[in-house]
Amino acid sequence: MQNILTYLHGDRVIWIITLLMLAFSLISVYSFVPILIKIEGGTASKYLFKHLIYVGMSLGAMYWVHKKNVKYISQLSKFLFYLSVALLIFTFFFGAKINNAGRWVRIPFVGLTFQSSDFARLALIIYLSRLLVKKKDLLNKWKEGILPIVLPIIIICGLIVKDNFSTAAILFFISLILLFLGRIPWKKWITIIGGGISLLFFIILIHKTLPNLNLLPRYETWENRFINHINDDNNVIANAQSLNAQLAIYSGSLIGKGVGDGELKEYLPEAYADFYYASFVEEFGLISAIILIMLYLILLYRIMRIGLKSNDLFDTYLCIGIGILILSQCSVNMLVCTGIFPVTGQNMPLLAMGGSALMITCISLGIVQSIANKQDEKTGTISK
Repeated sequence: MQNILTYLHGDRVIWIITLLMLAFSLISVYSFVPILIKIEGGTASKYLFKHLIYVGMSLGAMYWVHKKNVKYISQLSKFLFYLSVALLIFTFFFGAKINNAGRWVRIPFVGLTFQSSDFARLALIIYLSRLLVKKKDLLNKWKEGILPIVLPIIIICGLIVKDNFSTAAILFFISLILLFLGRIPWKKWITIIGGGISLLFFIILIHKTLPNLNLLPRYETWENRFINHINDDNNVIANAQSLNAQLAIYSGSLIGKGVGDGELKEYLPEAYADFYYASFVEEFGLISAIILIMLYLILLYRIMRIGLKSNDLFDTYLCIGIGILILSQCSVNMLVCTGIFPVTGQNMPLLAMGGSALMITCISLGIVQSIANKQDEKTGTISK
């Protein structure tokens, strides 16, 4: 490990946690895919090999990004934002549907897919961080300062919400935090919150009034999940996914059943992604689950530490946004599996099987490491 770290710059703790989680993901993905084999066919080795390729590509992307100066990320922020809008619009009209959700763009000839929303949320965080620095002296003015910042949030979240409410909600929440840290006057901040919620209800109203427009094709799914979650005692069949996830956590006990010995993972849809935490606890137990939570908290702490050490506000905002994004994803996955949140689709960063999500997470961490590397070069030290 020490020899490997000599080639990796930035925060060593982040590198160690990332490498450990990616290595462990190979074991867990191999163990958690029986349900996928039943539905789509193939073998566990096939999905393991596919995931191994994604892990290699993601690590390569993280390494490449962490060697670049973060100033180039800032300079490309507007281009990344417009590219993400273009991808989301393309997905809106031509997206490949998987599990009745048109979130994916299919890459020609290679047969792979990626979620444009994964790229869009990172692009928005980068662009928003740049705008908060650029407009910092104009935040008391709606037209010159506030609207140019809020409009990109509305556009990205509005394009994502059609097929992925949870991702849009998380992204809106992170944007609000960045706006608050960017010292937007609190009255304007509250107005933005009220405006965002009102806009969502207005879209829902239009969808209810004019269903033929199909503005929110998955609205009925969201509504049913919320209602079923509230009445979970009376809807055993409707809440089978959530109840099986909770039962898996309960049956895992302190030390778990062991790798490959979990039983309920075969009845959990996307046990390798959206219900990862439940499958993890069933096979590895409560003690391992606590260790996993601690690793994510340490990762968040190191990211925040790097951001707060920076003298550049762009770096600070970017690190905070990335840190909260990663924590939000894993928190929602855990809260869904434990039955606290309604069923929704957020996987475990660095652990769950998935191409675009894993790639974007590693690129995000690569950006953080680029910032940490810049700090080390200024001080002539190595992050510890």
